[in-house]
Amino acid sequence: MMKLFYAPGTCSLASHIALEEVGVPYEACRVDFSRAEQTKPDYLAVNPKGRVPALATERGTLTETPAILAFIAQSFPEARLAPLDDPFEFARLQSFLSYLCSTVHVAHAHARRGARWADDPAAHEAMKAKVPQNMADCFALVEASMFAGPFVMGGTYTIADPYLFTIAGWLEADGVDPGQFPKILDHRNRMAERPAVARVLAQVRA
Repeated sequence: MMKLFYAPGTCSLASHIALEEVGVPYEACRVDFSRAEQTKPDYLAVNPKGRVPALATERGTLTETPAILAFIAQSFPEARLAPLDDPFEFARLQSFLSYLCSTVHVAHAHARRGARWADDPAAHEAMKAKVPQNMADCFALVEASMFAGPFVMGGTYTIADPYLFTIAGWLEADGVDPGQFPKILDHRNRMAERPAVARVLAQVRA
């Protein structure tokens, strides 16, 4: 059985939802960030990066959300969570995942993880001040030119949808009104109604 290491409020939610969507047995293991469990030897033995998600499989442990999502989609093709038979469409899907990971998530992190980039407290405050604008700019681009609708890639639900749902859930905390992005807000609301999403949210919030 696979084992997913997750923490509430993090991008691990996307992988958690994808696993629930495919309907295979897995174990969800909460990492308590409030107790800094991600920095302790037991968890560092699982993921030396000290981050979530991490997915333990029979072949080893995978990290990084885009990689885990792609692994889930490819391992359970019957769930049809990715266009696996079309190299161009699969690459387009990966492009979206990569944008969320390398650009949008990083823009969000500048409000909380400024010490990764600078030691000066004034620089940390300057980074925090830019987060609302940067996140709004990112989501404006997604809304205008990357979101096909009604799901990210068009008419078919894919691994891109739980990832967008996860990061779109951070907008209010980042000082951004999601009402600026009606397509993304509608997507977020519809995602919350999916049975798999509701089950995961109930577990994460328990």
